[in-house]
Amino acid sequence: MHTVTVQVVRPIGDDIQKKAAERSAVLLLGCPQVPVQTSIALYLLSMLRKKGIKGIIAGNPAARRLVEVSDPDHHYVGEVIDIDRCVADLAEKKRDFSLCFAFIHNDAGVSYAATIGSLSGGSLVALIYGEHPEDVAETLTVPCEKIVVKATHNPMPLKNKIDEVLPWVVSNL
Repeated sequence: MHTVTVQVVRPIGDDIQKKAAERSAVLLLGCPQVPVQTSIALYLLSMLRKKGIKGIIAGNPAARRLVEVSDPDHHYVGEVIDIDRCVADLAEKKRDFSLCFAFIHNDAGVSYAATIGSLSGGSLVALIYGEHPEDVAETLTVPCEKIVVKATHNPMPLKNKIDEVLPWVVSNL
């Protein structure tokens, strides 16, 4: 079953737009246990770059290394930071992002998404995938757009849903 739940998210405030010299999106990557995470992160970075949006990876050490090894010449990968440093920078108001894509397949992903959603002035998009994405999606209660797809090894169902939703998300920046 493939579902896309689109909810109206809070608009990005003028103050956030003024602070950012360019549109930016952070991709929150947690444990890379589910294989689709790395390929979808690289795909999403490519799509964002084509739309003039700077993509930043925030992840745990394993997730960061997988992304960096997968794109050694940095065709798609730009800035890569520790996920906890990203949270701290947001909490200390040192930076913010126009968009946040939270990759979620477990409770830890839900927690990071909720934290980022409460700290950032940008729009939150939750990419919820894995074996039981509907169950995980029910636990995420912060205002966001949810893309919920059963996907573990084959990235195509998640890619197809991103392709459906990304133009709408970007047009609302």
